[in-house]
Amino acid sequence: MRREFLVAGLDLGSTKTCAVIAEATGDARLPGAKVLGVGAARASGVRRGVVRDIEETSRSVVQAMRDAERMAGVQVAAAFCGIAGEHVTARTSTGLASVTGEEIVRADVDRVDDVATAVTLGRDHELLHHIPQEYKVDGQGGISDPAGMTGLRLEVEMYLVSVQSTAAQNLRKAVERAGYRVADLVLEPLAAALAVLTEEEKELGCALVELGGGSTNVTVFKDGKIRHVASLRFAGSHVTSDLVQGLGVTQADAERLKERMGVAYMPLVDPEELIELPSTPGQGPRQAKRELLAHIIHQRMDEIFGLVHTELSNPGYANRLPAGMILTGGGAQLPGAVELAREVFAAPARTGVPGRGITGLVDSVQAPRYAVPAGLVLYGARHRVSGAQGDTAVGRILAPVRRWFQDFF
Repeated sequence: MRREFLVAGLDLGSTKTCAVIAEATGDARLPGAKVLGVGAARASGVRRGVVRDIEETSRSVVQAMRDAERMAGVQVAAAFCGIAGEHVTARTSTGLASVTGEEIVRADVDRVDDVATAVTLGRDHELLHHIPQEYKVDGQGGISDPAGMTGLRLEVEMYLVSVQSTAAQNLRKAVERAGYRVADLVLEPLAAALAVLTEEEKELGCALVELGGGSTNVTVFKDGKIRHVASLRFAGSHVTSDLVQGLGVTQADAERLKERMGVAYMPLVDPEELIELPSTPGQGPRQAKRELLAHIIHQRMDEIFGLVHTELSNPGYANRLPAGMILTGGGAQLPGAVELAREVFAAPARTGVPGRGITGLVDSVQAPRYAVPAGLVLYGARHRVSGAQGDTAVGRILAPVRRWFQDFF
């Protein structure tokens, strides 16, 4: 195996840090990733996408990456890292340029893209992605790639995604302190989309809902492009807190109960089924109906989905996404999450698990919580199979990757 074809994806979540190491396969047009190793570690240093404790975050990165390296039997120097949260902002920008030659060439396209991205992002923000929505040639729209066409006037509508600079810098610092370099930062929903969404879903219109521990990220795709990004405060940690209050258990026990016995849709539970509750010497042995556990989870998940529905309603996407809702993240692993989503959104729903372009130890990543790191290695695979040698001059090398990433959406 050639070392330059190794790629790692790192998802720093509020409750878990997940790492995937893979070998880049395929070619520049259809990249793939052969999974060699995975690792996961409990984490508490990140909250709603922002690093709050660099030392704790670094510790979880070391554990997750070393577990993945041991499984893969290799070592890596850099990782592609996901980033998301309320500090991420998105806006649409337009660009206009005149065509100098007889037909539009790549330099003309790059020039109009530069015009659209030359905007003030606001204090303490840096550009993460610029994704063309459509091009217009002499006023005729709906064009995805104008190169080779004839025209005098070229316009572009660009979707700009930016992140808070300090949040990005602290994430990089935490990863570097763990002994790894950040090859690139990638918006988590876009990475997840690479691994779990089909071309038909993005074309028809769908919402990717990442149910994380600290935040719920919502991303809308329609007509093959990303159209809307949002991050909500309510997430899996609120479900756990509700169980602490409702059942009188510790935070750790509530998390275990949620993972092992939790159900997000009450009708799926037998009303007579009993579960053993963790107890202290003062409490003694305790039991409760599993229906009570499901009721607590159901109520909070229903509220979270209701907030997602409101978020989709504001820009007018509610009930206008024929491909429905695709659920990823740890919260999507709860039994009944899909059934509840179908009821709340009155739309198709499914769980998003990595599959597109993934080979090797597929079983190790076929869970919603691995959607982001699996997507990150697919993103990194495109970098590797493009012929990049080593990891130097990362920004220059990744320019063709970003173009492919923009074309993909």
